Amino acid sequence: MKRVVVGLSGGVDSSVAAYLLKEQGYEVIGLFMKNWHDDSVTISDECPWLEDSNDALLVAEKLGIPFQTVDLSEQYKERIVDYMFNEYKNGRTPNPDVLCNREIKFDVFMKIALSLGADYVATGHYCRKGTLEKDGKEIYQLLAGVDGNKDQSYFLCQLSQEQLAKSLFPIGELTKPQVREIAAQMDLVTAEKKDSQGLCFIGKVRLPEFLQQQLQPKEGIIIEIAANDSIYSLPKPKFELKEDQLEFEAQPLSYTSSMGKIVGKHQGAHYFTIGQRKGLNVGGTKEGLFIIATDVENNIIYTGQGASHPGLFRKVLKVLSHEVHWIREDLRLKTNDTMKVMARIRYRQPLQNATLHQTKDGLYVVFDEPQSAITPGQFVSWHLGEELLGSGVIS
Repeated sequence: MKRVVVGLSGGVDSSVAAYLLKEQGYEVIGLFMKNWHDDSVTISDECPWLEDSNDALLVAEKLGIPFQTVDLSEQYKERIVDYMFNEYKNGRTPNPDVLCNREIKFDVFMKIALSLGADYVATGHYCRKGTLEKDGKEIYQLLAGVDGNKDQSYFLCQLSQEQLAKSLFPIGELTKPQVREIAAQMDLVTAEKKDSQGLCFIGKVRLPEFLQQQLQPKEGIIIEIAANDSIYSLPKPKFELKEDQLEFEAQPLSYTSSMGKIVGKHQGAHYFTIGQRKGLNVGGTKEGLFIIATDVENNIIYTGQGASHPGLFRKVLKVLSHEVHWIREDLRLKTNDTMKVMARIRYRQPLQNATLHQTKDGLYVVFDEPQSAITPGQFVSWHLGEELLGSGVIS
């Protein structure tokens, strides 16, 4: 009998995952990860991890499976929180959920599970695992969840073949309503529970408050750049080499404070991200202001009016060589190779047509249509059909 450790988060998805595995005849162990100790940044007095671990325990009891709590808060602080602060300080916007899966759930947690004699680790993610054989070797595929509305393969875009080999995603074939229905039939305490928001496994943490603990506020100016500014109609230089053209097109535009007018003040450029419109507190513009660039060194935020402002759009992004990650190692591009793919630059963004260009110093993703708010520090993922092939950090 194969042994599976399920990461029980106290939510409905992982509860049903555990139930399904038990039905399929696995020996199931429930493990709850505690990733956070510092209650000073949680928003309300309710203590979400206590509530969640309690719900996870009740589910385990109901299903008749052993249950344990593991405290990973030290590793979480080191690998996720410190990394996040560092990225924000440098003016980039990290994705803690993608990192949490790569570094915590499918690494630290997986190692604990395997040390308990587990054959697999299972989570309540809406995605599926495929297997194919190539040159006599098994290759694992990361496939989209059947519920198009909930597909979470993007959050697992940094997993490796070794991690996928040991992973199971029991609810990937189901839709969210089906999952809730199973939970209700089984009378699981989590059946009606709302989906968790906030940082992966920390509970209800508001990002700005969280950041303010480490990053000191410092006042700076907000500048508005007009949509018809000459920077948007500069003639494109001619390039001999495709590579030079890509490098040019992947560079964000450089703004200076003399290009626009001052429309307000902010408390620190490092709290803001490209494409953001909430939290600027600038009124009196015809259309809402969107952030088109942040300059952390000079502590200036550049904005433009409306969602179609030209400063928001770009067609090319670059992933540095050491940040290019292929789940399908066998499909990795060699220098000067190209590949037509579908790609997305954030969770829930509909997939976009794009072409990958591998050069000696990085991978360029060239979209057919200009994309809004390409954000350094976030992940771009690329896909063929239902399969997620790889991903990288936007530079």
